Amino acid sequence: MLKLPTVTLIAITGQNVEAHEKAMEYSCNGIEFGDAKIVYDKEIKSIDDWNHAVVFTLGKHVHTNHALLIHHNGFVVNPTSWNPDWLNYDYIGSPWPLPMDDYSYRDVYGIVHRVGNSVGLRSKKLLDLPSKVNMGWQAFHGNTNEDGAICVNYRHIFEEHGCKFAPIEVAKLFGREKEIEENKDVEKPFIFHNYEGRNSGYPKF
Repeated sequence: MLKLPTVTLIAITGQNVEAHEKAMEYSCNGIEFGDAKIVYDKEIKSIDDWNHAVVFTLGKHVHTNHALLIHHNGFVVNPTSWNPDWLNYDYIGSPWPLPMDDYSYRDVYGIVHRVGNSVGLRSKKLLDLPSKVNMGWQAFHGNTNEDGAICVNYRHIFEEHGCKFAPIEVAKLFGREKEIEENKDVEKPFIFHNYEGRNSGYPKF
């Protein structure tokens, strides 16, 4: 049994509670987390509401050093792939593909970032920072994706406060969302998100 006493397994939703419960149960196979909870927020009526809640309220429900945020279509599938070194980062999620346009995944300095994804590991420090510094909130290029806000658009603010993001070489072993060149040799990522490519064989709730 893998013991992760400093990690809270968490999901936040306004719907599909039963599916999230099953994803939580599956993620606990072979792992003993410090805490595990589903946050049901009746104020979440849209994806924009959900994104805002993840950035500004999720930290209120976490009382351990890190939280592993999962979804009903993204959760732990290979507990034996866990690496304790991942706890050295404030954010680690599945790698993103190279952008096909001139704006995606680019921060305020024009730097392309390849690691994000909402299913991932976040430190308590990172979770609390947006409310602590009264961070802004706006749509970028028409969307309010919380992982994009944290890992790209407001990344400079998190880094100014000492938050450390995992590089793609590390993230590819942690999780898989897209089939990309960098993860073609990774057979058993710790987590996954969405049923694309080799992820299509994982349980669907």
